[in-house]
Amino acid sequence: MTSPDALVRVSTARGVTTLTLDSPHNRNALSTPLMTSLLDGIAAAVADDAVRVIVLDHTGPVFCSGADLKETAAAYASGSVPAGMLGDVLAAVWECPKPVVARVAGPARAGGLGLIAAADLAVCAQEATFAFTEVRIGVIPAVISATVLPRLHPRAAAELYLTGDTFDGRRAAEVGLVTAAVPAAELDAAVARFCDSLVRGAPGALAGAKELLRRRPATDLREEIADLSTISTGFFLSEEGMEGVLAFRAKRPARWVAALDDAPGERAD
Repeated sequence: MTSPDALVRVSTARGVTTLTLDSPHNRNALSTPLMTSLLDGIAAAVADDAVRVIVLDHTGPVFCSGADLKETAAAYASGSVPAGMLGDVLAAVWECPKPVVARVAGPARAGGLGLIAAADLAVCAQEATFAFTEVRIGVIPAVISATVLPRLHPRAAAELYLTGDTFDGRRAAEVGLVTAAVPAAELDAAVARFCDSLVRGAPGALAGAKELLRRRPATDLREEIADLSTISTGFFLSEEGMEGVLAFRAKRPARWVAALDDAPGERAD
């Protein structure tokens, strides 16, 4: 069960685990305790075969305000800052073998944008606002660039990194930071539609597709095609691949889809 004082709430229903940032007193800032809880939640979801999709959610009006500056200021005397742990969080989301969806109902700043960019899919309210505010406090968006820059259009990245200006959900979708921006009243339905589609994918195939998206292609076209052909053949000959083909031909749900109907109801872990 989730501890009453936990900074990340965990619930699971029909193959979807929701990790909810629950530190509204500091606008879900990325403090060491919150990041530790988030890493624990991701690891537990990855280890649970019943979990197919992970959703990053939040309580309060703010998705994530970025680094916990109060904690950072207190750490100056030690010569280190807790922001270093953010890299572990971003890597855990980016490398997660299960699809990760960010549900963004409110503002996100700085490190919070790195978290959104690390997710495979991100849906925000059109009214949500975003900003890379680092330069305005004398620092730069260094760590989050690992996940943000692969998403953003280069001209937009230059503008937003250098100005620190605020932009809305529609612009976030235009520049590639999020997958979709919808009216606030439609946010939950949009996230649910993505999750319903994702859980229909075979677990191993979803992990393989994520690896494909991150893969660096070979420089030689024929070498690349040969490598991809080998990967493709492996999946067609896998247990999931053969089951999927047979299920399609028999016009029945594949085993991994049928298993969701037998899954227990919503639970708080």
